[in-house]
Amino acid sequence: MRGGPGGGVSPGGGQPLRVVHVLHFLGTGGLEKGVSSLIRHGSKEIEHIVVAMSGVRDVEHLLPAGVRVINLGKPRGHSVRFVWRLSRVLRELSPCVVHTRNWAGMDGVVAARLAGIRTVLHGEHGWGPDDPQGTSVRRIRVRRLLSRWTRAFLCVSKDIERWLLETVRVRCPVIQIYNGVDTSALVGPSTATSLKEELGLTADAALVGFVGRLDAIKDHPTLFRAFGKVRERFPKAELLCVGDGPVRAELEKALVPGIRLLGNRYDVPRILRALDLFVLTSRNEGISNTILEAMGAGLPVVASRVGGNPELVEDGVTGRLFPAGDAEAVAEAMTEYLGDPERRAAHGAAGRARVLRLFQTATMVRAYEECWRECARHLRPGSRS
Repeated sequence: MRGGPGGGVSPGGGQPLRVVHVLHFLGTGGLEKGVSSLIRHGSKEIEHIVVAMSGVRDVEHLLPAGVRVINLGKPRGHSVRFVWRLSRVLRELSPCVVHTRNWAGMDGVVAARLAGIRTVLHGEHGWGPDDPQGTSVRRIRVRRLLSRWTRAFLCVSKDIERWLLETVRVRCPVIQIYNGVDTSALVGPSTATSLKEELGLTADAALVGFVGRLDAIKDHPTLFRAFGKVRERFPKAELLCVGDGPVRAELEKALVPGIRLLGNRYDVPRILRALDLFVLTSRNEGISNTILEAMGAGLPVVASRVGGNPELVEDGVTGRLFPAGDAEAVAEAMTEYLGDPERRAAHGAAGRARVLRLFQTATMVRAYEECWRECARHLRPGSRS
């Protein structure tokens, strides 16, 4: 644990606006990287504290030095005792705004209410393997009920915005803010030669990449089947999968020649700059940071036509979209790109231009900070209600 519960900070008197982020887990996932980006690139007058309910990992690679991280070590399952504990932590922190996220963050909404904190924002960033399409009736009803205790629901895609308004039917405003990425580390000379030497590959190997959690919702079996077909045409092609997660053991059993599981890496920009093509076969997505990073690195993207992916990838312009689970369509798109360097370059350049135009970190940070400030205006100095 870095830091711990401490004294309150009110929004008045020139003191920083204190935002407490309540996360299920603080690690290297897309959501956590998004929160890290908000903190790293944010305004100095906003103080950030992260409450990780279940645990932390690799914090030093995510957050700037000095950011308080409170690890509560929540056990598996639902616990009334834990919600009370979280409410006490929030009361002692005395935040101007509590920002919870995703289904696991619902505990934070309840805990904030118990602590007397009514300046709560809740973010929806996507779905997990236990409810990949957001159709759980119980979860929909809980979200609808607890939306009465939030100032607004924030979401990362138009697809999730529609879901919140039409399916969940939340009882508060819905604000959609796209993720943004820092492209500064994504440009530069190709790193293909050094990466191929590191991995023991031949100089003429074609590199296809995936970056993300090894999670059932990412549908690696479809990716692996598709890549097996690609290898029939391009026998020196290699599929590099960056990330770790709960399905790693079963994926290791399904590996075919040319597929490498590289685990978590802290040089993702370097790896992206070495690739020829990026692929994501998810069964559902909110807004994929890895797609944005790949586009920012000038790569064409082959992605499933689900969730927010069509809001990022322009089919036939910056990449190709395919029906989820269709290994034949994935293989066809990958084969076309690997066999056509000019198309790869043109679509990659178009993707980078799209990111620079629409998905910059600074735009994302401004939008979130405006939401926090507006939420905090409902807080009277010295009060939490």
